[in-house]
Amino acid sequence: MKWFLVISCCLSFHLLAQTPLRVVTEQSPPHQTLINGVVAGLSTELVQATLAEAGLHTAIEIYPWARALHIAQNQPNVLIYNIARTKERENQFHWIGEVAAYQLGFVKLSHRDEVSIASLSDATKYTVAVQRNDLAADFLQQNNFKAGTQLIMVADIAESWRLLLKGNVDLIVDDPVALIDMAVSLNLPEKYVSFVYAIPELKQHTWLAASLNTSADLVSQLQLAHTKVAQSERYREIMSSSYHKVQ
Repeated sequence: MKWFLVISCCLSFHLLAQTPLRVVTEQSPPHQTLINGVVAGLSTELVQATLAEAGLHTAIEIYPWARALHIAQNQPNVLIYNIARTKERENQFHWIGEVAAYQLGFVKLSHRDEVSIASLSDATKYTVAVQRNDLAADFLQQNNFKAGTQLIMVADIAESWRLLLKGNVDLIVDDPVALIDMAVSLNLPEKYVSFVYAIPELKQHTWLAASLNTSADLVSQLQLAHTKVAQSERYREIMSSSYHKVQ
């Protein structure tokens, strides 16, 4: 009986190791960055640690968010991060574990003194670039922001920033921790952009999740691996890095 259990565990681990697996995300510094063609960043570090703990090795692919989401919703054995665990998505994925803490809010060009926001409703006076199929886009549409007029839908956060810098929109939605990294990557002067209003409803943790058709054994192995990673000091540092910097 003992030999049977040992053989079964070995076979299970072998099958997990041989499972074709994809990991998809979007580029969104500092959580997901692209350095010399290699995906890095704070959340990526936690995802890679989880994969390593599970004995799995695979490249991480960067796409515009809507495409990454489509892949994860329609293909088996796909992991996706950072994804918000919303009511609408709850039954669309297997949820592995939290890998980031976000406080999303409005960002403007610092010299635009006429753009003033003290409440969510104030922002309806301005144009806002948001990523298609993103949590922020869905939330703002549910709160009286109209797509095509107040909301300009784009493929990824980099395009949102380009529209802001060109003056094509008044605001974008991002995390305050991202401002320094994005400014550096775009060679912007210090304090060229400002985080002007934190949206309370968009303060949350985001997840590493697996597509529905992913092997149940693989999901369990990843969940167990994430539990172990979550006990580390580095995990706690990364998960607390957003909230305490919000002004």
